[in-house]
Amino acid sequence: MTAEVVRLRPPMHRVSPRALWYWAARAAVLWIVLLAPQVIWWFADSGGGRLPHLIVGVVWLVLAAVHLVVMPQWRYRVHRWEATDTAVYTQTGWISQQRRIAPISRVQTVDSERGPIEQLFRLANVTVTTASAAGPIKIHGLTRVDADQLVADLTIRVGRSTGDAT
Repeated sequence: MTAEVVRLRPPMHRVSPRALWYWAARAAVLWIVLLAPQVIWWFADSGGGRLPHLIVGVVWLVLAAVHLVVMPQWRYRVHRWEATDTAVYTQTGWISQQRRIAPISRVQTVDSERGPIEQLFRLANVTVTTASAAGPIKIHGLTRVDADQLVADLTIRVGRSTGDAT
């Protein structure tokens, strides 16, 4: 009996390039929310000089600019997905990265979702629920066509599977 060597590789497909703008827009909202205390501090501080405000403002702007430029590019390079006849593979993250593999025989449900922000960017998400304690596999940032095709393909593959999905 010979042992089969399994070679792990990154999943084949990237998410939509529009995901770059989606991630940047979501991060921009966060930075705008973080700007509010800075603005309140600026107007509420009737005494002291403006140097502390200037220092905090410059640091804030540099951090925001780096985050808004680097994070979407980094995530786009990392985020990948693939569905084969035997499994669903994902790779996600940017600072902390995660790979998930779910055998088709363990898939219980396949859902697609497009929230208002995703619709604005013409993106969709697919959630593959399995019997895993680690939770569902989520594939974010797909085009609507890719998401619909993936859901249809997985539905057919799961239907052909002889596993018990538990």
